[in-house]
Amino acid sequence: MKKLLAATILSSVFMAFAPASFAADVTIPIIVKDTTSSYWQVVLAGARKAGKDLGVKVPELGAQAETDVAGQISILENAVASKPAAIVISPTSFDALGAPIDEAAKKVKIIGIDSSAKSNSFTSFLTTDNEVGGKIAADGLAEAIKAKFGKAEGKVVIITALPGAGSLEARKKGFMDEIAAKYPGITVVTNKYADGQAATGLNIATDLLSSMPDLRGIFASNQTMAEGVGQAIAENKAAGKVLVMGFDPDDKTVAFLKDGTLVGLIAQDPYRMGYDGIKTALAASKGEKVEAHVDTGANLITKENMGGARAQELLNPPK
Repeated sequence: MKKLLAATILSSVFMAFAPASFAADVTIPIIVKDTTSSYWQVVLAGARKAGKDLGVKVPELGAQAETDVAGQISILENAVASKPAAIVISPTSFDALGAPIDEAAKKVKIIGIDSSAKSNSFTSFLTTDNEVGGKIAADGLAEAIKAKFGKAEGKVVIITALPGAGSLEARKKGFMDEIAAKYPGITVVTNKYADGQAATGLNIATDLLSSMPDLRGIFASNQTMAEGVGQAIAENKAAGKVLVMGFDPDDKTVAFLKDGTLVGLIAQDPYRMGYDGIKTALAASKGEKVEAHVDTGANLITKENMGGARAQELLNPPK
């Protein structure tokens, strides 16, 4: 009887510690677009916390710039070669990463976050609905133009960080579709592509301010462009004259929002993408059923609502 009781206790202890032991041997790399960006640092912070909570090793990988598509492909190939339990990735290019992800998925579960790729091989995909984010940006900018000038009318432009990035193209489409459907007085006169650098966004915006004195608004569709465009508005003392809607908060864009350089920011939830990306990857690696698509949400933050609880969660995520 004592031997049976001892065996039962030993079995219970083993079962209690077995999941932790399993997780401790699991490696799930996360591959982001740019390890130097504050946005991707928040994503990595979420992944890091998930790794700690779940007892999983989470190598933090990525190129030094979103333009380094070849670099990300090489990082993905090396990650697959290390035989991890699963991989979490945000593709830098919709077209270029499609085939490499298809190939990787033959050997390991691939969880996508933030931006998609030309692939049907993702086990799960967690992202903002970027078309919806673009529509929210259009509504926010149109309302700001109406509040400032009396009517939702005039010329606006879009400044996009890079051509071919799935998330950015979706935001552009959502913005243009919403303007066309709801605001006949507003005309999107041009869409400018940069090279992923804030300085280029600054130069493009400065040129537009000079060449288009009747410009009413700018949609800067990611964090680096919002930084560059905001700097151009500040340097040219154009705040309140040309209204800017940005996308993704960081210290600089939040400061621009506070002082009126930007009229709004669309905030995603990058911390959740990182955390839930690792959590989903672990579940998938164990053969558990996971959602194929998860919308992590988008919110319009303005100077008026930025003090609210949800806005503060998004503006000040853990790092």
